[in-house]
Amino acid sequence: MKAVIYEKKGSLILGDRPVPQLCEPTDAIVKVTLASICTSDLHIKHGAVLRAKPGVVVGHEMVGVVQEVGEQVKNFQPGDRVTVNVETFCGKCFFCERGYVNNCTDENGGWALGCRIDGGQAEYVRVPLADQGLNKIPKGLSDRQVLFVGDILATGYWAAKIGEIKREDTVVVLGAGPTGMCALMCARLYEPKTIVAVDLDERRLALVREEGWADVTVQPQKEDLFQVVAELTQGRGADVVLEVAGGADTFQTAWKVARPNGIVGIVAIYDEDQTLPLPKMYGKNLTLKMGGVDASDCDEILSLIAQGKLDTTKLITHEVTLDNVMEGYRIFEQKEDGVIKVAVRPS
Repeated sequence: MKAVIYEKKGSLILGDRPVPQLCEPTDAIVKVTLASICTSDLHIKHGAVLRAKPGVVVGHEMVGVVQEVGEQVKNFQPGDRVTVNVETFCGKCFFCERGYVNNCTDENGGWALGCRIDGGQAEYVRVPLADQGLNKIPKGLSDRQVLFVGDILATGYWAAKIGEIKREDTVVVLGAGPTGMCALMCARLYEPKTIVAVDLDERRLALVREEGWADVTVQPQKEDLFQVVAELTQGRGADVVLEVAGGADTFQTAWKVARPNGIVGIVAIYDEDQTLPLPKMYGKNLTLKMGGVDASDCDEILSLIAQGKLDTTKLITHEVTLDNVMEGYRIFEQKEDGVIKVAVRPS
């Protein structure tokens, strides 16, 4: 089968791999019907994901049809249409029992697919711990509607959840890229007083305004974010800040724009170490929450999509097949042609 392979730092290639087989009784083999290119794939390419193994098939955002299941898989059978979770998790360890599935202690726990074991930018993918790592797609929903459930939409949902957003809050989301847009629409579920989206790309901010994902948009090279937020909050600062950009200075912006006793959620992946200036932060009494998504709410997210409360289809701006996937990567990495997300069909 064709597959996108992380060859070495700086290099992703389209190559050939054997169709995966069941290795454990808890595995499932899924025929991929739609996948996508993610910013995290670029982080792998450039060596920012230290656990990524050269030679691995990348891709951790995909949907498909179950082809085969191991004898211990109870919840799925061949023919089921499923989303695939970015994380694999056992559901039984100390962390899984508390919902912290990103830190599952199983050998394949946490973010493994497309990072430490072969992922889904391919024709088929083996999903370990399938009873936890797959979710059935409700009838009537298309692949495009549910493509992002297992990764960026789960991340946006988790970001809003850890922000503990309340109705009277002013919420600032730094970054209106694909994951930032998901965070914006998930923050809207909590009905806060004001949502502020911040990004350098005017076209993305225009889409955010058009879709109603934010009440206020700020292009920080043209407007003073701190002044905008001060005017909205009587000088206090944002109640909740979600940092999804991962830029050179966005971590510093995140804690500075938050009000005292506010919550700052860091869900971005950084290419370089960030500085925590504790003397300057002292007295703000901030709550910082950060790390990889605990993607354990996918069934609820699918239900919200089925109810019409979440719609990420506008994020898909380009579609390629595996045959021309590297052109999709080029467009995505260079941010050409108004790209937001690139969907990948096996053929």
